[in-house]
Amino acid sequence: MQNVRNHIILISGASSGIGAACAQVFAEAGARLILAARRRDRLESLAAQLQDSHSTRCHLIPLDVRDRAQVAQALSQLPADWQAIDVLVNNAGLSRGLDKLHEGNLQDWEEMIDTNIKGLLYLTRALVPGMVERQRGHVINIGSIAGHQTYPRGNVYCATKAAVRAISEGLKQDLLGTPIRVSTVDPGLVETEFSEVRFHGDRDRAQRVYSDTVPLQGRDVAEVVLFCATRPAHVNLSEMLVLPTAQAGATLVHRA
Repeated sequence: MQNVRNHIILISGASSGIGAACAQVFAEAGARLILAARRRDRLESLAAQLQDSHSTRCHLIPLDVRDRAQVAQALSQLPADWQAIDVLVNNAGLSRGLDKLHEGNLQDWEEMIDTNIKGLLYLTRALVPGMVERQRGHVINIGSIAGHQTYPRGNVYCATKAAVRAISEGLKQDLLGTPIRVSTVDPGLVETEFSEVRFHGDRDRAQRVYSDTVPLQGRDVAEVVLFCATRPAHVNLSEMLVLPTAQAGATLVHRA
């Protein structure tokens, strides 16, 4: 297996959920972390906790991945000893609304497309050339079961995650002949802020998504991300679909 100690890992959407859990498991493995998210206060709190627990070196980037100019500026201004990024974890993403397509909120669509697709593309386009030049690197995209199976009222969100899957496949094809690896980790039901964001802060409705079943936790997904990153250099885990035992498909969840 590859040792990621002192490797530089950039995690987008690192302030909560799967992103924060990825920061935790990579910190435990001894990596250096570039933590990017919109909420500076959460990044600072997470970095302080990782420093206290694991003496982790962190570089924080308050960043909205939807803003192409902001992404370019933030990455171009990385200190010299943080520029050689070994692993990019494209985790920033969200779902907004659960409406029929013909009743959908266009602003919700814009936010999902700009974050889940364009934000991922901006970071990937900015960082992969350096990986190719250094002849090492790994892009790990956080997709979803929604990229495999469309579910009712999931229309645009499912489309964005299908796009992540297609982009990942295309990137791997474009990097064939280089040592750069490309993986997607596609979770099913994960108990994070995901549903609260989807329902615009309606916590009661969000909690019902996870009631009477046993969903994944952010750390469950993060450990799979770390597993992908630590395989031997000749092993590329192209796609990992990760479901809780209580789930058998996008709409098939056992509830007690």
